[in-house]
Amino acid sequence: MASVSGSLISRIYGNFAGVDFTNNNVAFNRSPDSLNMWKNYKNSIGKHIETRPDVEKILTTSETVFGIFFYEIRNENHMIVHAGTKLYDCYNGNQTQIYSGMNPRKSQSFIFANIFYIKDGLNYLEYDGETCSEVQGYVPTTTISKAPTGEGTTYEDVNLLTPKRKNSFLADGNSKIYKLDANSLISIDAVYINDELQNENSYTKDLANGRVVFNTAPTIPDTDGKDNVIIEFTTNSPANADKIKKCTLLSVFDNRVFFSGNQDYPNVIFHSSLDNPRYVSDLDFYNEGLDLSPVKALIPANNALWVCKKSSQANTTIFYHNPTTDAEYGTIYPSTHSSISTGCATTGLNFKDDIIFFSERGMEAITGDITTEQVLAHRSSLVDNRLLNEQEYENMLLCEWEGYLLVFCGNKVYVADSEQRFSYNHHFEYEWYYWELSITPKFVTEKNGILYLGTTDGIYTLTKNNPEINSYWTTCEDEFNYPQYQKTTNKKGCCLDVFGDEVKVLARIDNEQFEEIGDYENIKGYVVSRIKKKKWKSIQIKISSDTSFGLEKVTLEAFVGSYIKR
Repeated sequence: MASVSGSLISRIYGNFAGVDFTNNNVAFNRSPDSLNMWKNYKNSIGKHIETRPDVEKILTTSETVFGIFFYEIRNENHMIVHAGTKLYDCYNGNQTQIYSGMNPRKSQSFIFANIFYIKDGLNYLEYDGETCSEVQGYVPTTTISKAPTGEGTTYEDVNLLTPKRKNSFLADGNSKIYKLDANSLISIDAVYINDELQNENSYTKDLANGRVVFNTAPTIPDTDGKDNVIIEFTTNSPANADKIKKCTLLSVFDNRVFFSGNQDYPNVIFHSSLDNPRYVSDLDFYNEGLDLSPVKALIPANNALWVCKKSSQANTTIFYHNPTTDAEYGTIYPSTHSSISTGCATTGLNFKDDIIFFSERGMEAITGDITTEQVLAHRSSLVDNRLLNEQEYENMLLCEWEGYLLVFCGNKVYVADSEQRFSYNHHFEYEWYYWELSITPKFVTEKNGILYLGTTDGIYTLTKNNPEINSYWTTCEDEFNYPQYQKTTNKKGCCLDVFGDEVKVLARIDNEQFEEIGDYENIKGYVVSRIKKKKWKSIQIKISSDTSFGLEKVTLEAFVGSYIKR
């Protein structure tokens, strides 16, 4: 075998892909230690990595921000802010309080028929741009074609969101007593005969027995068989609304709103009627498995609603619901147990058609659809060593932004890049970056490409370019393919394709402390660093700045020397 001593080896670190915290052999294009770097695909088309934008404050609040939402009213964009126990409409520099009594926890919202709806685990509210109030539940007609004695045909289900109902009667011209389909009533709210509202003096209310006694018997209808007496009343069941109000999760799927996360019904999901978020039938609910392991995430994807539960001894954790037509009940959403038994520890979402959730092992993805066997694929192997040790792991926040999935654990952010994937054990995984913020978000959302972060003192956006934050990229611990030989750097053989106002270049050998090699200013294209390191086994380069910088490539040359001596 020919001797390699004296050979000159060139190493190029480029086409950067992200971090690798596995402590294994790190690829040349990944970093074992990087901070606040990313690829801005809008500017660089992925050619280089650069310092992320910094946060800047756009709104000050006296209480913690638990929700940031956007609502267009009369062609004008309003920001709805849930701060502390209050709800504000922020528009044109003004903050108008529209509700007090909010639950001080993360809230969720949706817009239907240009009405803004919000839930916080205590309230279910609606706002039309002028008035914010509790959702006024649709009043169902529970029985039709009723005889005065009470017999009739069941028509609509009870609405959990209101204790009110209607009964529709066919008058016989003789009966004065009309029996409703409930007893122990709170009130009789309205009585109509032939579409005319009746004066309360024309009848007597028997609330205990659920009856209305007319002074004069209503006449038979003008049209044969057409109900002509309608009675609206309030039942003694106001607690039913808490089944929905206490839910902390919601998702819009198939033109219905699905609710879950009620601690009193931890394994139950409820859903509204078609195109009507004010109507939740008392029969439209599903138990997710037989155990009481709580639902952690609702994820609409692949023509189904996926329900992710926390791990349990029953090993029934991932369910899905797809629309099915029933001859009697119309569209229903039966619960089907998937073939996956790994539970959801935190939350999940649909990340560019990748159904992901976070287990006790990290980020998982559900592959396969409702017609095939579902398979679990891991997505976060490169960052699990740090991610799983975060104190706020179980309270993480997720947000999709600029093609990235941002995973917030306190002020730490793990950034999954949808543009960069690699194959591993017959499945793909994401490349990741790692950030640390100067603030600790309590709520995050994205609108029109802008990332909004709610904190204890206001709202910030990640929009400050040319930031003054510490960021760096460290190359892998490189042995230049010859771990058994000593190496010596070519003192003119370190070239960096870099730009920035102030950039430091550091180097270390054999895992010793980093030493500064050069401090450069106003770099427009490249710099040549004179690294004078001898008789080393491995070497690393660190490029760092306290202002914004970008890095495309690092070239390093070294001569191979003699065998390493012990």
